[in-house]
Amino acid sequence: MPLRWEKQWISDETYESAGVFDVNSDGHPDIVSGAWWYPGPDFRKKHFIGEVKPAGEYFDDFSTIAMDVNGDGWTDFITGGWWGNTLRWRENPRGDPSRQWPEHVIDNTGNVETTRAWDVDLDGDLEIIPNTPARNEVVVYKLLRDRSGRQTGQFKSRSVFRFPKGQSQGHGLGCGDLAGNGRMDIVLGRGWLEAPPDPWKGKWLWHPDFADAPWGWAASVPMIVADINGDGRSEIVVGNAHGYGLWWAEQIRKGSNRAWKYHAIDPCNAQYHDMIWVDLDGDGAPELVTGKRHRAHCGNEPGEWDDYGIYYFKWTGDSFAKQIVTYAPFGEAKGVGIHFAVADLRGTGRLDIVAPGKDGLCVFFNEGTT
Repeated sequence: MPLRWEKQWISDETYESAGVFDVNSDGHPDIVSGAWWYPGPDFRKKHFIGEVKPAGEYFDDFSTIAMDVNGDGWTDFITGGWWGNTLRWRENPRGDPSRQWPEHVIDNTGNVETTRAWDVDLDGDLEIIPNTPARNEVVVYKLLRDRSGRQTGQFKSRSVFRFPKGQSQGHGLGCGDLAGNGRMDIVLGRGWLEAPPDPWKGKWLWHPDFADAPWGWAASVPMIVADINGDGRSEIVVGNAHGYGLWWAEQIRKGSNRAWKYHAIDPCNAQYHDMIWVDLDGDGAPELVTGKRHRAHCGNEPGEWDDYGIYYFKWTGDSFAKQIVTYAPFGEAKGVGIHFAVADLRGTGRLDIVAPGKDGLCVFFNEGTT
């Protein structure tokens, strides 16, 4: 049976990124979005984090990755943006709602589409990878620890691959084991980088596999890497972040040869920019949770003025079945922004959806199937 959802408006703020973590260590998850954080369990109040640079309809804040960066026991977050040209982190002032969060630059990266985190070297810690479409290299950032194992607030970086002059990284980013050797490969919109045994010292191998992919130049961030059909090989789920369409790419292997077969999931909706692969309904199998990034390019791309919403897709054994969280015209429905969150906000054991965007900030509480 489909899940039921209860919508709660949080704020008219139009930041496109949100995260969930316990800001003040009171045992309740809080919502962090743009220049504000909203304390749980009711999220009725809001506290100022600090100014975020505006740019027309946008703000220079395209991710909210929770991480204790400086090892003080309080959760900070990592972000980056298109106009600031930097990857940076905001320092939690130990949960004090009267204090602003200092901002620290990790690196000058160029334009950041958005940023994600994966355990690239499989040591138990998340590494940071920004999607920087115009840059010709792919860079991974690792948070350093001291001899006692405490986080230091400092990062090391490695350029794992540099494209030839005139080429760039492009729009789209994912991470997972595509080669089938247990390592974490990096996926881009036009191909993927096969990880060496030591990702910090070895040579990454470029596979230009997606030159004819249906998502074109605007692959989603993230591109989901998972064994969709249970054949023991990883597939990829990709949306068109700035046009119509959502697909899964089936990996076909014959000996050492690899090919990709593209299957449409939803060709009729647009701006699938962000997505999460998670067990939303608690049946032990992950679902694809996603939706539209409302006004992704400020009304200037295909599908921008269609009815829209938030959805989850269940794998049926041979295809995906679409379930609706919300779907309606603007003003009634809701999109997911560029970096949304899924978390158990009330301690019910069910995962709720935190949806930021140019259409405001809302929560959809998961009420289960009964």
